[in-house]
Amino acid sequence: MTRRTKVPAIARVIAAVVLSLAAGLTAAPAQAADPDPATQQYRPYLHYTPLKNWMNDPNGLVYHNGTYHIYYQYNPNGTTWGNMSWGHATSADLLHWTEQPLAIAQTFNGSGQATEDIFSGSIVVDSQNTSGFGTAQNPPLVAVYTSNYTGNHPLYPGKQAQSLAYSTDSGQTWTKYSGNPVLSRNTTDFRDPKVFWYQGAAGSYWVMSAVEANEHRVLFYKSTDLKNWTYLDDFKPANATGGQWECPDMFPLAVDGNPNNIKWVLAVNINPGAVAGGSGGQYFVGSFDGTRFTSETTDPLGVAPPGNLLAGFNGGSYSGWNVGNDPANPGGPWGSSPAPGALPGQQTVTGSIGAGLVNGFTGGDAPTGTLESAPFTVTKDYINFLVGGGNHPRQAGEQPGNTPPPGYLLFDGFDYPGTLSAAGWQLTGDFEAARNPSTAGGEYAIGKRINTFEGGPNADNNVGTITSPEFYLTNTNIGFLLGGGNRTDGSLQVELLVSGVPVRSTTGSNSGDLNWKNWDVSQYYGQIARLRIVDNAAGQWGHLTLDNMVLGSQPAQPRSSETTVNLMVNGQAVRSTTGSDSEHLGWKAWDVSGLKGSQATLRIVDNNRGGWGHILADEFVASDINRLEQHDWLDWGRDYYAAVSFSNAPDGKRIMLGWMNNWDYGQSTPTTTWRGSMALPREVQLTQTGQGPRLTQKVVAQVDGLKNTAAAFTAPAQDIAPGTNNLPITGDVVQIDAEFSPGTASAFGLKVLGNGPEATKVGYTTASGRAFIDRTNSGNEDFHPSFASIDDVPVQLINGRLRLRLYVDRASVEVFAQDGLVTLTDQVFPSEGANSLSLFSEGGTARLESLTVTPLTRAMW
Repeated sequence: MTRRTKVPAIARVIAAVVLSLAAGLTAAPAQAADPDPATQQYRPYLHYTPLKNWMNDPNGLVYHNGTYHIYYQYNPNGTTWGNMSWGHATSADLLHWTEQPLAIAQTFNGSGQATEDIFSGSIVVDSQNTSGFGTAQNPPLVAVYTSNYTGNHPLYPGKQAQSLAYSTDSGQTWTKYSGNPVLSRNTTDFRDPKVFWYQGAAGSYWVMSAVEANEHRVLFYKSTDLKNWTYLDDFKPANATGGQWECPDMFPLAVDGNPNNIKWVLAVNINPGAVAGGSGGQYFVGSFDGTRFTSETTDPLGVAPPGNLLAGFNGGSYSGWNVGNDPANPGGPWGSSPAPGALPGQQTVTGSIGAGLVNGFTGGDAPTGTLESAPFTVTKDYINFLVGGGNHPRQAGEQPGNTPPPGYLLFDGFDYPGTLSAAGWQLTGDFEAARNPSTAGGEYAIGKRINTFEGGPNADNNVGTITSPEFYLTNTNIGFLLGGGNRTDGSLQVELLVSGVPVRSTTGSNSGDLNWKNWDVSQYYGQIARLRIVDNAAGQWGHLTLDNMVLGSQPAQPRSSETTVNLMVNGQAVRSTTGSDSEHLGWKAWDVSGLKGSQATLRIVDNNRGGWGHILADEFVASDINRLEQHDWLDWGRDYYAAVSFSNAPDGKRIMLGWMNNWDYGQSTPTTTWRGSMALPREVQLTQTGQGPRLTQKVVAQVDGLKNTAAAFTAPAQDIAPGTNNLPITGDVVQIDAEFSPGTASAFGLKVLGNGPEATKVGYTTASGRAFIDRTNSGNEDFHPSFASIDDVPVQLINGRLRLRLYVDRASVEVFAQDGLVTLTDQVFPSEGANSLSLFSEGGTARLESLTVTPLTRAMW
């Protein structure tokens, strides 16, 4: 997602300020005109992005009257997820997109409260006007989408159901059907309908696939009018189940183009639990008879991979494990022995194997503790295990307790004997002297606190400011405890004022748990400052809770809230995994090939006493295989999710489009006025392999129209000496076609988006037989602890050679290996001016058989 022209100085200043606001720890805002998108760092030139605001899943992909339409999950009011509506863009060629007005907006009641979010779905061309929404002469487009009903809805609060909207002007304006919802199961996670017209031996009718996300089921329904739906069957949990199933899609494809050999593909996206971590998409190949999808590529559930069992928890005790229960909550979180399943007060636990498992819900979510195995020697390439429970990852630099940093406690920690007003604070708006400071609200507060929920009569709808007396900045850091709501528009934040101007600000994280935040104030040392709490936010999480501000020389250390499974070597966590906010246990795997011979322990940590404050674990197996890699994946990188196909695509082609992001870090990526990008559209086909029919993918042929062949560079066949070998061409928007032989090298490939020592590596490791993208030194990797990664995939050489096609677009790399049999898609965020290209070889000499680098002209901006 990047373009590479020099940004004017003022634009760089604007971008830095907007980015810092989005990150929560901010400098003073600047006022300026909106920047030209073409000059924005990380703005792609080939991939679709909205001009501004947040975008995620592609929805309603349809081709109609010569125009491709993409609708998508869109927040019209900000750069993080929320206010879900459908955005819209159109194109004649799948590459040059024009953003259109908001298509289907969030629904509000007469009081201005949101009652319905417009979640993911699909659009069909109702050419026979089966719905009656159009006419025979002007058949409608019909959107089938998920109504995510909020707590303000009078009939379906908190539920998800399927609804309709229709358009009779080629998708430009939409009318919600008055009979919505048309399909409800009265559940909270029934969503993402994908609809197509089926014609077969069983008849002709509309078929819908949708998911019960937490049950890992795809449900099939049929209809003759899109309004009345009848249940057909469901596809039960299979293969990867370590996260919610979302955005299903089912379609037929001819194997190797043979119309007499038709197979059906069922694509199911999963978050988290994908092969590379976080979000991704898996697929199944099989048959569909008009009622039931039967998979031919399902791996059995409940079966561990072959290998050495490190721990199965089936003997009725924690023999050999050090059990650290919570002294304040006797017996919790681990109990005295492994649990047979769910515990009192817990939902049904599924996915475990055998008679017992680790269940950190003994005593509920409140207890905290650690459970650690006896030492063992790492002897295999992988450790596979089952994990569930809360999604609270381990973060570097956190502390297990809630200890304040050393220093001077400002404002007596708000433990005044009287009111804030009596201590010289200024209150405006709804905030009342008698209510401030507060004694309630917010876990982990230390004594009295400022809580804007409790500080006025209107709870989350209180608005106003609370401003401190002046104080001197006599040290370099201010640490403080903060909880409450998250807003990125400046309406809900704690501010540090110097000369009356906000120079630092922080918002909450939509959590009632207070945690340590820190401001580096060294540049303002010796100056006079004030603290101001701004609350102009209303509605859910429209408040902040602040406590225990410390002025000192050391930064505050955040408190760990992890629920994790960790591999410990020499006292350090070298691998770590969390749950997925689910009582279902799914397979995870650690690559430990580089740790063979090391002494290690397994450490299970529950340091969270809030919602989903527990962890589940079972069946640790040391193995030569990665359980997740036995499944079929749409992409093996980190950034290809919610992929679905276009309806009514011309020439019978099956074209898929995915969101180029990952929920692990997607709301933190360092873009400015926008956040979220689509991958390049891909034509998918079924190809016969040694394992049976499997998908192959290629970027749509229209991309050839962007090639600047006159400026292309072709290298002769040559040996690649060990080290980095710069190419005599640069570019950050290019197509690269390369073929390699390993020679004596242990690793080889290409470096793209380089700038000095920084680059993104795309290559192949000979010993493991894996192609990879290495973005650990690609530029800006520090914006989120989950971002830096090496993502790889097993690739079999063909006649001893590796064929790669890369699409590089300023802030992304899409890799198609061995003619698209496997793909890797990753975002990267290189530094300004990063455009060098080079070959590399490690451990010996590799052979470049062919190489062509072709600049691509911009399709966007």
